[in-house]
Amino acid sequence: MPPILHLRDVHLTFGGKPLLDGAELAVEAGERLALVGRNGSGKSTLLKIAAGTVDADEADIFRQPGTTIRYLRQEPDLAGHATVMAYVQAGLTGGDDPYRASYLLEQLGLTGDEDPENLSGGEARRAALAQALAPNPDILLLDEPTNHLDLPAIEWLEAELKGMNSAIVIISHDRRFLQNLTGAVIWLDRATTRKLEKGFTHFEAWRDETIEMEEEQLHKLDRKIASETDWLHKGVTARRKRNMGRLRALHDLRDTRRNFDRAQGKVQMEASEAQASGKLVLEAKRISKTYDQRPIVSDFSLRVLRGDRIGVVGPNGAGKTTLLKMLLKDLEPDSGTVRIGTKLEVATLDQRRESLDPDMSLGDALTGGGGDQVMVGDTPRHVIGYMKDFLFDPKQRPTAISALSGGERGRLMLARALARPSNLLVLDEPTNDLDIETLDLLQEILSDYAGTVLLVSHDRDFIDRIVTSTVAYEGDGRWQVYAGGYTDMMRQRRASTPEKARSSAPSKKKQPTTAENRKPAPRLTNKQKYALEKLPGEIATLEKKVGRLQAEIEDPTLFTRDPDRFKAVTVELEAALARHSAAEEEWLEIELLREETES
Repeated sequence: MPPILHLRDVHLTFGGKPLLDGAELAVEAGERLALVGRNGSGKSTLLKIAAGTVDADEADIFRQPGTTIRYLRQEPDLAGHATVMAYVQAGLTGGDDPYRASYLLEQLGLTGDEDPENLSGGEARRAALAQALAPNPDILLLDEPTNHLDLPAIEWLEAELKGMNSAIVIISHDRRFLQNLTGAVIWLDRATTRKLEKGFTHFEAWRDETIEMEEEQLHKLDRKIASETDWLHKGVTARRKRNMGRLRALHDLRDTRRNFDRAQGKVQMEASEAQASGKLVLEAKRISKTYDQRPIVSDFSLRVLRGDRIGVVGPNGAGKTTLLKMLLKDLEPDSGTVRIGTKLEVATLDQRRESLDPDMSLGDALTGGGGDQVMVGDTPRHVIGYMKDFLFDPKQRPTAISALSGGERGRLMLARALARPSNLLVLDEPTNDLDIETLDLLQEILSDYAGTVLLVSHDRDFIDRIVTSTVAYEGDGRWQVYAGGYTDMMRQRRASTPEKARSSAPSKKKQPTTAENRKPAPRLTNKQKYALEKLPGEIATLEKKVGRLQAEIEDPTLFTRDPDRFKAVTVELEAALARHSAAEEEWLEIELLREETES
């Protein structure tokens, strides 16, 4: 099926450095694509070029005539509209359903009568989401659509998008959102793109394998250069004259090495830990809080021990931040008591980045306003070195915080929070604006952190990976503690609903196993018998293919000589390895079943 939108050979340079260098984006009707890459890699720019709001320096762009495209930008502009409803309806065309605008605004918690000038950032983003979805376009380009949405809204949006016929391209740091919606991945890396014809679930393993192959290629290139340089130094002049071709080849190798664009490094994060706190970190007994006769927290109790990881989830406005403040004794409850343990040192990351002065420079925000040193725990670090750990360019030191991107501000807040010695980390929406690789490292840090973590987040995957218990909002000020992460919490909720209890049949008394009621041993089907015979040969064939492809990709000149072939071999090798692994697993499963049958 031909694409309805096709961007080929896209080039764009910012500040003398290529942001996009031959990038490609092809979208077929109804296709669901994840567009991923590091913060600052050019994802949003590529989406803007696709939407027609930014011009590339050079590109071959095809848009099928009559195709409607709607673009959700990260920072929407509602200027020039008297009400939110007028803004949303401005995106409709003659054949669109006018009632869909009202439906979407209602689902997103807006009436349509709001004045755009008085909207919060989250409300403006919901209005922009309604405008993008209202026309049911042929192509939806969504840049971080879950930002500022709470969990109920994110799950509603997932269901809404699944029910639409539109092709969708999504930029998001929310793994679960991408896993549930996308069937292929476009990876924007070092100014160019690669495509994985599988859903986001498979992306990270493929990305890591691709980078590992490149590093192996670079290592072999270094060894080749060292060998040829050694030959050059040892060779006599006459031999050197007779081998000018070999000398030119060495210069070519050095040029290749000099121009080799390595994958961007990982953020180097490490939490500064204080001395261990007491075993009891905090204990809340029957605490309550009411604002304007509305219960925020009602009769809630919680005991947190050293090393616990507690997640707090609930819709926007439920009172998550209020609950945190009461637990930390920053806010007195109306009733009940809170006891704080001994030797507690707290580091906090707030979701609104409120502690950042927009006029302060990046360097001053890290050093505290002067000097060249950042105290990381009890150890002084030069500010430039610490900036590099968080992927900041040294030239950004005098940059005002107001000029930083959302992702850069997120990394700055992490750098400040993790530098402070602590044994209790309080993280309020730490995943906002962070790329997936930075989230991976933050997860590793929190997993290795010896202290205690209180985490507020709308990121379901991040919660599942981090927490040991989840405090969930149940309505009317009621909060419930569940064992495990978000998925565990949802499972326990479903199991405890009265409807499920009523529909469950009475349990039957377990009968002793006898020769009469024992299940017959499983038997191999004809299909399984056939697979058992053919799989060893198929596995051997795949092993040969993998060996051939690996030998080809190990050619140190392949990437520079024929990048398209390198890309094709990489994809083919990944597919062959996947088929080989699947065939081995299938053979092992059937072989175990055969042994069980025969025994």
